[in-house]
Amino acid sequence: MTTMQAVGLRRYLPIDDPESLLDLQLERPVPEGRDLLVRVEAVSVNPVDTKVRAPRPQIEPTPRVLGYDAAGVVEAVGAEVTGFKRGDAVYYAGDITRPGSNAQLQLVDERIVARKPATLDFAQAAALPLTAITAWELLFERMGYAFEGGGAGRSLLVIGGAGGVGSIAIQLGRLAGFTVIATASREETVAWCREMGAHHVIDHRQPLAPQLQALGLDGVDAALNLADTDRYWTQLGEVLLPQGHVGLIVEPTGALRIGDPYKAKCIGIHWELMFARPRFRTPDMGEQGRILARVAALVDAGQLRGTLRETLSPINAANLREAHRRLESGRSIGKLALAGW
Repeated sequence: MTTMQAVGLRRYLPIDDPESLLDLQLERPVPEGRDLLVRVEAVSVNPVDTKVRAPRPQIEPTPRVLGYDAAGVVEAVGAEVTGFKRGDAVYYAGDITRPGSNAQLQLVDERIVARKPATLDFAQAAALPLTAITAWELLFERMGYAFEGGGAGRSLLVIGGAGGVGSIAIQLGRLAGFTVIATASREETVAWCREMGAHHVIDHRQPLAPQLQALGLDGVDAALNLADTDRYWTQLGEVLLPQGHVGLIVEPTGALRIGDPYKAKCIGIHWELMFARPRFRTPDMGEQGRILARVAALVDAGQLRGTLRETLSPINAANLREAHRRLESGRSIGKLALAGW
């Protein structure tokens, strides 16, 4: 096979435009160095896909392939690969600076890959990497809490608990010993947060402080704002306890006041972007592979559950456009994957 099926774009268009994502035939890539060539069996979609695809006046000279979550089987390896071999079932989030996973074959550096959880199928596994790395890096690396007992006696607020990252953050927070308070605003999202293990669920459409006080909490030790950085900035400054931590993943639309009360309380402010390590080829880039291996072990031990809600099939432009539409609605719960070609 010298060519492969893929889904990509040439122009950045609204998702209702049939040319926003296109079915393509592209040249088969060849692995070199530390790259694995993976036969992609399933992918999942994330808000980053819709943000990268967002309309703008730019035309790509060669088609751009998106997709930043995949599970598949190693087809071939580069000459410097030491950790994997042909036939290994793997999962990973990839590298935003390289062609994405919406293709039958993808090159990915072995350092950001791990073996797929044995107890999950490919679609279930594809739903995990980006969200798991994001939540893990935020809680246990950026904010510095220990996975083993780091949350004991502490409280964690997860704004946007029913989303992909929130679904994992609730579980990891609980495993680390936190009292986890998630936010949700609909009956089905409240139920999902409780299913993920949240001790309490409050409504992010209402003021946070009175709801926390009603739970007997004067404030929280840590907060993950996974929804809207601007909207909750002032409220989080009020409810975070002195020497607490706030984790952010959504770029603000305007300037943030990072002085008081954040300065007065000595609040740690932490940004997380899981693409930073592969993008900048950091010396600890391999930590992402180790995180995914740890996550797979937790899943296979029954301590961490998957977050897949629905699978579309096959992987093609029409189904990916539908997946993007659902994400852009802002009403998705858990994760949506696509499987098979």
